[in-house]
Amino acid sequence: MMDWTDRHCRFFHRQLAPGALLYTEMVTTGAVIHGDREHLLGFDPAEHPVALQLGGSDPDELAQAAVIGAGFGYDEINLNVGCPSDRVQKGRFGACLMKEPELVRDCLAAMREVVEVPVTVKTRIGVDELDSEDFLHGFVATVAESGVDTFILHARKAWLSGLSPKQNREIPPLAYERVHGIKQAFADHTIVLNGGIVDVETAVAELDRVDGVMLGRAAYQNPWILAELSARLGLPAAGSRRAVVEVMANYARRHIENGGRLQQIARHMLGLFHGQPGARSWRQKLSQNMHLPDAGPELLFEACPSLPVSANKEEPATVEYGVDRAG
Repeated sequence: MMDWTDRHCRFFHRQLAPGALLYTEMVTTGAVIHGDREHLLGFDPAEHPVALQLGGSDPDELAQAAVIGAGFGYDEINLNVGCPSDRVQKGRFGACLMKEPELVRDCLAAMREVVEVPVTVKTRIGVDELDSEDFLHGFVATVAESGVDTFILHARKAWLSGLSPKQNREIPPLAYERVHGIKQAFADHTIVLNGGIVDVETAVAELDRVDGVMLGRAAYQNPWILAELSARLGLPAAGSRRAVVEVMANYARRHIENGGRLQQIARHMLGLFHGQPGARSWRQKLSQNMHLPDAGPELLFEACPSLPVSANKEEPATVEYGVDRAG
């Protein structure tokens, strides 16, 4: 989710599902240590609970970055061992690290040593020719020696050459049974399933087999699924899309007053009315105007479909909803 789940996207998603654990886009250790930390790591307190996802392969640098992240107030530090992109491989992190389970173990152990917040790992179920059940079980067993007990498993293997990142999300077949097998073998560990979950029914069904589900691009393309899933699980959820627009307009106003642009926020909201009457008009009006220099929060209201909320039968019943929560 690099370049996607920035702080504005996370604030938007928080309005949909107040209790969901949100993750940052992957940030490299070098950027955290040497870059503009406020720009890279700053976030609104309303985003809690939120996890910082790191990319790196040097235990000392990961430990240093974890300390910095914890200092910013993140609720969890996550190591990404699943991204297959070329630029990630060149930095010797992401999915290529699956070939070095002992190094992953040492990286996570170094991170756990220096922070009190939970340290977790996100990975694939295999990489290149290393895609057997035995390999995955051995990988998890080795990595677990670090003391990390939460594994987010993308239920596809990764090909490090020959496939683009997009193809790596689509071509390798999903193998949920591999993730189920890990949960059975490591019953005391928290196992979270990622990959291919595009509807509430699938997510709810998988929660009978694993401890959690992670939604990535499905939640970005159809954000309302976060509210639907939260409501289905009896958790706080947004009451209506219209209410979310109102909150985001106020958020955009503050951002613009501080020198920001509407486009930085509105680009994450294009899918809010996915599948609803007026969705196409919403996308078009935002896409055509949000980049203009004078675009302001009023554009969100102008683009908002006029269909009464009561006529929208896909809106879940209003559940506890609020944005002014202490971090």
